[in-house]
Parts: sequence; structure tokens; C-alpha cells
Amino acid sequence: MSIVYLVAFLFGLTAEQCSSELIEDSSQSFMERMNTGKTSFVYFGNHVNPTIELFMEQLERSADALEDYGISVVKVNCSKDPIANYCTGEKLMTKAHLFRGSEVLRSFDIDTVFDVNAIVSHVLFSVLFNEVRYVHTPAELLRVENAAKQNSDIVVGHIPVLGLPEHRALMEAAFVYGTKYQFVQTTGSLVLRHMGVVDSSSSQARLWFLHCKGVSRQSDPCPSIPMRKPLKTINIHSFLQLMEAPLVTEAVVDPSEVDVVHIHLSVPVLYLFSQPQTQHLDRATAQTLALQLHGEAGVVLIHRDSPNVKTPLKYNAAYRLPQEDVKYFTLNSAEEVMKLFKEELVQEHKIEDEEGDEEHWSDLDILDDEVSESVYRDRDHMQDLESVTELTSDTFQSTVTQNDITVVLFYFKWDAVCMAFIQSYIEVADALEGVSGVELAAVDCGEWTDICGDQNVTSFPTVMIYRPMAAAQPYRGMLGTKSLHSFILLSLVSSPSHLSSSAEVMSFLEGDLYNKHVYLSAVRVLGLFSSTQDTGVTSFVEAARLLRGETILGLFAHKEAEQWVEGLSVNLPALLVSHGPGVPYKVYSIPSSSSPTDHVSLIKHVELDHFPELTVENLPWYLELGKPLLLLFIRKEDSTESNKSLAEIKRPLSSGQLDSFLPCWIHLGRTPVGRSILEKYLGFVPPLPALVISKLRTGGEVFLFPPERPLMAKNILQWIYDVEHGQEQPAGLIPDGKRGPPVPFFDFLAIMDQEAPTYATQRGPKMKNGGRESNREQKHEAPNQKQTPHPSPNPQAPRQHSEL
Repeated sequence: MSIVYLVAFLFGLTAEQCSSELIEDSSQSFMERMNTGKTSFVYFGNHVNPTIELFMEQLERSADALEDYGISVVKVNCSKDPIANYCTGEKLMTKAHLFRGSEVLRSFDIDTVFDVNAIVSHVLFSVLFNEVRYVHTPAELLRVENAAKQNSDIVVGHIPVLGLPEHRALMEAAFVYGTKYQFVQTTGSLVLRHMGVVDSSSSQARLWFLHCKGVSRQSDPCPSIPMRKPLKTINIHSFLQLMEAPLVTEAVVDPSEVDVVHIHLSVPVLYLFSQPQTQHLDRATAQTLALQLHGEAGVVLIHRDSPNVKTPLKYNAAYRLPQEDVKYFTLNSAEEVMKLFKEELVQEHKIEDEEGDEEHWSDLDILDDEVSESVYRDRDHMQDLESVTELTSDTFQSTVTQNDITVVLFYFKWDAVCMAFIQSYIEVADALEGVSGVELAAVDCGEWTDICGDQNVTSFPTVMIYRPMAAAQPYRGMLGTKSLHSFILLSLVSSPSHLSSSAEVMSFLEGDLYNKHVYLSAVRVLGLFSSTQDTGVTSFVEAARLLRGETILGLFAHKEAEQWVEGLSVNLPALLVSHGPGVPYKVYSIPSSSSPTDHVSLIKHVELDHFPELTVENLPWYLELGKPLLLLFIRKEDSTESNKSLAEIKRPLSSGQLDSFLPCWIHLGRTPVGRSILEKYLGFVPPLPALVISKLRTGGEVFLFPPERPLMAKNILQWIYDVEHGQEQPAGLIPDGKRGPPVPFFDFLAIMDQEAPTYATQRGPKMKNGGRESNREQKHEAPNQKQTPHPSPNPQAPRQHSEL
């Protein structure tokens, strides 16, 4: 029976050439089908649009493939046959259902089963749910191993992206060999590291065979053999046949006359000749080499005491490559064999396999080239939202008005960026579980489009903060656990804090009020006004509301405020900025007739450091200044050379000679990705500390301070002068995003996002060409704004990543 199924799925890729087996059911035939107890994959629809038309083409192709496994593929036209429970509701046309008799085994979004490979793999995985174990961690895999010892061997498949041909190949193999082996599927990097893969971020699908059946003691591990070839159906079949073959085959004829399974499977064969007087030792050597070459080559031990062996005595070994003749050689050590097979003979096959993998994985770029593949690989495994309240049209208004703060995530289940952020969002919810007055909730805009339209949500994911009797506030920070957690805790702080005396002002800047929230932020911004009647107070209070969660602000509207600007060339109203105890205050005038938006811009500007250390979190704020970067890369901040370099840049900074630049620095110890940035800038990593000028807005040139010159203030100023007057040649070029670069070059934030993937920025959908992406664009468009009993969000759009 296994051979029948094997032949069926080996030739499954030619199914589109066969006649369609897609069945169209009426109401009566559908009910009859439900009573048969057979498995069927059913799609209910009432009309066809371009998206559905593409899906129907793939559904029709899958019908031929799934028929080989006894699964019918059915469509029901709800316009002609409105079947109760399935032809009604908002989810009509977006779902397909897998039935066993009348029982629904699983429902799929059609975005998940997007082509024939995805349909076949997901359907078979659901059918084999009790047979194929899905593991996330090494501990779960070890439990499967312990249960299999003395009973059966295990086949472990790592599938980084579900629904692709590798996933289908594994599921089809599980269907054929599932009664013989225990199949295990995983998508996580933890299991990869457990299996000995050094680069666990690799996007390559992998497969291992675990010999557990012969392990008798629970404390002993199951020996594992990796499959070296790409994860394809024919390769899996060949690999499993190799695992069943004897470890060492013994023969009494010449190598050219030996017939072993490895030859039929196009696998190299190693022949070792045994002498009667060393037979025991030769057999042990053959066993050792066979273990090391298991899965890559077969080993045959030929006994010379047989008269049928005519090979000259000067040769003690031979090998045979697929479709080639036997080649003889003299073996001096086992190491020679391993070098021959591992580094020379097998290497050619590995290179071919790797080239095939690269070609295949390049196709994944169309999914989303700004999100790591780990984001997409688990798209069909929805995160556990137990700690997050899922809102509907009936519960939204009551939920956002009953707490001091309600944080709401608006997302799409099929969007890769949303799925990347949901894990961070759940972590924040868990961390805030004991904080009173705070609730984290979520709205699936794919199902509750009316809510997202009412709240004017047009980019995904979007996080909004709701308070009773107040307008909703958008979260504009980085989409990471730490940033969002800090924002929510800061949102619980009164903004602004109303201060009534100079003593309270001092407490706010350096005393008890400061220490109360110092773990959230060291920066304090204080609005100074002569009285509460000042016309600018109202605008400042509104700005403080807009910045709640981002900045700790205080308001001192009192006649004593004049004392805080005495001796300075600043008049009230003013902003006083403190970066912590012991750091001199900075005071700035507030222009008259400033609007709340003007206040927000001024506050965000004055709280920025004039010589900042760039990090993933603060980079977008500094890029908004639009200045060329004077960027210092250092390895160790506490080293004498690093401290001296920082001090030399601060000297002209304090005198205003660097005002046309943004002087900044990256500490490679705290931000290791800075090394990649520097390498992308220049194509190499110069000696550190290294100083560069990056002209973002005027051509994209990158200039490197000459490493042979001392990093001193006067040399830096002279170098800057030479750069500005065209006397220095650029060391690199940052390509204009509007034109394609001649070679892949530099995307500052993309590199930082690779270092910390969850720090992907909130943004609207990326526009791409092509059928599937065009459909995605349409789905991202939110309905027009409607009247809502809750105030609509502030029109400020979520902050977007800038690109260098």
C-alpha cells in the first residue's frame, strides 16, 4: 500500500496536466457527503473576485493531488445552494473547511492555503494531527524520543515556512511512512540548536532520522542522522531507504559485481578489502567509517579470502560515484577516507544542493523583504491571546471606558508585521498583569472592519491608548516589548504634573517626585509660565496630553517661575529641560502664540541629547532632524582612546562649530550591529575608533576620517572643512531609495531591525507589484471614517522608519 501512495505523490507535481477532480456540491449532495464519514476539503462562496479566482485555480489543482490520499475537494455555490451555518456571516468567502463526515476538523483562512502546496500540506497535517507530533522546544522532542525508544524510529522535519513545497513533501512522506516511523514537525530555532545546527537563523528546511528503536535504556540518546540533500519528496524517500539499509554490507566478489541499495539510490559507495588475518580489525574500521558516512555513502566490506575477488593486492579500497565506474586506491588511514568523501567527492553534490536552496529561498523575498523569515514561518500558528482581551463590535465601547487605561492593538492575522509584534504585545500584557487600571486588548481588523473604520485606523499594526472621556492616543514608538511596556507605565504618570511651589519644582527635577519615576526616564521637561492665566498654558497642557507616555512633563504656572530663568537670556514662558541630577539645566523660550503641535515639536526637539549614543530605539527621532551625521564608532567606552575621542568631539560641539551636523556615536559593545553598519558604509571595518560623515539628504556620500591622523578637535574641524569644500573623496555611497543601487548597499534601520526584529516600526502596508500583493493592498485599506460615540484618534500618523 505504501508503494501505491509513494508513486502517487512522487508524480503529484504533474497533477495540473490531469483532468480536474474538483466537485461542486448542491445542498442535497453536501448533506449526503456529511453522512459518509469521509474526509473532504470544502469551500463555500457566492461570487468570484480576482482574489477568489486565484484561490479557486489553486483549489482545483489541489483536488487531483488530494484525491490520491482519499480526500475530496469540494466547492459549494452559496448563491444557488445557501447551506445553513456555512453560507452566512462575515467569514463567508474567506474560509475553507476540512470535514471528516459532518465534523469540522479545522477551518483555514484562504490566505493561509494560498496555493496547491499550502493546501496539500495543511490538509494532510490536519488529517495526520494525531500521528505527526508538533514540537516547539527540545524538551518536547525529548519526550517524543523517550516514548519511541524500543518501539519505532523518528523522522524530524524542521520547516521554517509552512505551506511551501518542503512542508508538503514532509506531510506526504508522513502519510506514506507514518505507520512505520514517528514523524515530528517543528518550526522553532530552539530545536535546531538542539539538533546541532550552529546557525539557527537559517531559512533552510531540514530533516533528521533518529534511531530510537534500537535504544533500550531511557538515559541513552537516540543517534541522529541529518539528511544532507534538499527536503524534497524523492530525497526523503531515498534517505529513508538508506536508513533501513545495513550499516555495513559484506561481500565476497569484486566491487563492480556488488549490488547494494545505495547504487540504485544514486549514493556513493565505499569498498574496503579485508584480509583473513585482520578481519576483526577491518570489520571494526568499516563500522566506524559507516557511522561517520551514514546517510551520505554506503560501506561494503569485501573479503579477499574468496576466490571470486580478483582485485590486485596493491589496492585496499575503492569507491563508486553515481553513474560512474569503480575507482581503486590505496588507503593509509581512516582520515583519508573522510577527507575524500566529505571534502572532495560529496562537496560537489552539496554545492549543487546549496545553489538550489538559494534559488528557491530567493522567491520568498516577495512575502515581505523587511521582515525576517521567522516572522512569516509561523503565520498559521496564532499566538495564545489568553492575557489579551479580544474585542468585538459588542464589547469595544464598554471595554475602553471602564479602565483608567485601555491599550488596544489593531491588527490583521495574515500580516507578517502584525504577527511579529503580537508576541511582544503578549509579553507586555503578562508583565502588566498585576498593574491595576490597565487592560490590554486587541481587535482583528480582518473580522471587525467596522471598529477599525470607526477608529480611523489605516496602518497595521496600530496601538491606541484609550482613557474615559478623552480622545484616543496613538502609540508612535518602536514595536518592541521594552518600548511599549515603558510607554504604558509612563502613560500612568500625570501629564503634566501640576506644581505649586519652587520646592515641588526641585522635587520634580531631582527629589522625591523625580525618584518615583526615574526607572522610566531620566529626562524631565518643565513648562514655566508666570500664571495660570497665561495664554500658552492651555496649549502646553494639550501638548502634554499628546506626549503622555513619551515624556515626563511638569507645569509650574506661578509668579515664582521667574526665578528659574533669572540671569539667563530667556523670558517666560519657557521650557526647562533636566537630564538628571548633577547635569546642568537647559532653558528655552516658548514662542508666543504656539499651538499644541508647536509645543510638541519643541518639546521633542529640546529633550534630545546634543551628542547622543545612537540605539535602535532612539534612532528615528534623531534622523528626523535631517542633519548630516558626524558619527563616531567606538569599541569600549571606558577605554582611554575611546574617552579621548569622545572628548575631542565635544570640544567644538560646545562652541557651536558643529551645529550643521548631528554629532553622535555608536558603542559596538551595546549595539553590536554597528559593526555591520560600518561595514556597509565602507565595505570594510577600519581601525576603531572610526569617525565618518554621512550626508543623507545631499547625495548620500560617506566620508571616513583618515585613520592615520590623530582624532583631535583641530584635525576633525579641518577634515570637515575639506569635506564641505570638495577636497575629500567619499569612501562610500548611500544609494538614493528612488533609484536602484549598482550593488546591494545600505539600509541603516533594516540592519538594526535584523539585530532586534521585534523593533519593526509601525507603518502602512508596503506597496508591491503583483497579484497577491495588490490584493493585500486592498485589504489593508480601512473603511471611511464613521461617527462613533468615542472620540476619534489624534490625526497624527504613527511614526514611520526613515531610511538612510
